[in-house]
Amino acid sequence: MLNNELNRRHFVAAGLALAVLPKSAFAQTEATAKALVSSVVNDINRVIESGKSENAMLRDFEKIFVQYADVPIMARYALGADARTATPSQLKKFTEAFQGYISRKYGRRFREFIGGEVNVRNARKIKAGYEVRTIVKLRGSAPFDVTFLVSDKSGREKFYNMFIEGVNLLLTERTEIGAMLDARKGNLNQLIKDLKKTG
Repeated sequence: MLNNELNRRHFVAAGLALAVLPKSAFAQTEATAKALVSSVVNDINRVIESGKSENAMLRDFEKIFVQYADVPIMARYALGADARTATPSQLKKFTEAFQGYISRKYGRRFREFIGGEVNVRNARKIKAGYEVRTIVKLRGSAPFDVTFLVSDKSGREKFYNMFIEGVNLLLTERTEIGAMLDARKGNLNQLIKDLKKTG
């Protein structure tokens, strides 16, 4: 039961990664950041309640993810050491497959977030950018902490990782991607092909 609840929290909170914190949030106040996150959640809910097909909604979520997340950095980290030996073409294809995989994997859980609430608690400077601590309240679930990490290394401040009650989302995905690659005996091209159908 505990595992199911943690998995639910992981998926729903990670779904927020598809639409988190553009640059302006950190140039302003915590109150503005809170309002921004609330606005993003409202936008996500509008997609959910739009009456579109699931596939259409997932395409919308992928657009949001690409806009606000540092997808190339996340993809390279998820691929691990194999990113260093991949060709530029393979890395580009993996990044595209990865963004679709993440969007589908977490986008399908957005319905659980309807009626939820995200409150920004504080933001502080860290070595790699900014850390924004929030508390997430879902219907039928106890509140839990979610921390977002944001950096401007890509030329614009973007989300690049998050921690859900201390669990590192990007590290979790790296472990899962690594297992998928191992299962394919290190065949990156096969992983890219299969990743397009996974999530």
